[in-house]
Amino acid sequence: MGWSVLVTRRIPEPGIRLLKEHCEVVTINPENRVWTKQELINHLPGHQGVLCQLTDKIDSEVLEHASKCGIKGFANMAVGYDNIDVEYATKLGILVTNTPGVLTETTAELTWALIFAVARRIVEADAFTRAGKFKSWDPLLFLGQDISHKTLGIIGAGRIGSAVALMSRGFNMRVVYCDPVPCKEIEQTLNAERKELNELLRLADVVSIHTTLTKETYHLIGERELSLMKPTAI
Repeated sequence: MGWSVLVTRRIPEPGIRLLKEHCEVVTINPENRVWTKQELINHLPGHQGVLCQLTDKIDSEVLEHASKCGIKGFANMAVGYDNIDVEYATKLGILVTNTPGVLTETTAELTWALIFAVARRIVEADAFTRAGKFKSWDPLLFLGQDISHKTLGIIGAGRIGSAVALMSRGFNMRVVYCDPVPCKEIEQTLNAERKELNELLRLADVVSIHTTLTKETYHLIGERELSLMKPTAI
């Protein structure tokens, strides 16, 4: 007998096709919204696996019901898994999986899109133009600033942080980074320099944060840290 899988919210069609190829029953949330906890619990019976999202709170109450229903595992469609009580799931013998690595390049590219949007004042200029305020070219209008040959500061040089750093090669940037663990890849490839946070903030023209959310990184950047940055820094 094949598996019966509950999908808590519709995912891209290739994923649905893959599930249907390998599972006997695939039940998909028909509405484009997050189920309430009670709705999720009500849909658990009759399934062996759950494909959940980071917006689904899989706490001890949900896991208790899942265990009683015979759920074998929760597959979280996310890199993070802080929405799931992994310790309690383990205690109940319920497997928890996630999808690490699949969005590393994607997230790094989005980071660069945001960097350029700020540096070149794209959002401001777009709003200005849509409001009908653009009349003619002006040498000082939304001038922005260059990225090339500037200093990029990476806070958290893990998978995504290091991917962002590596993408700076096309702009001949100096790279400095802050991380408890040295990142040999960007040091060897980019001649990146490992710095303490305060020094990085003073040096960098662009600061990009890629830390995990922990007690140590919560409110990592505040008024004091921002005051250390250059007035023109992003």
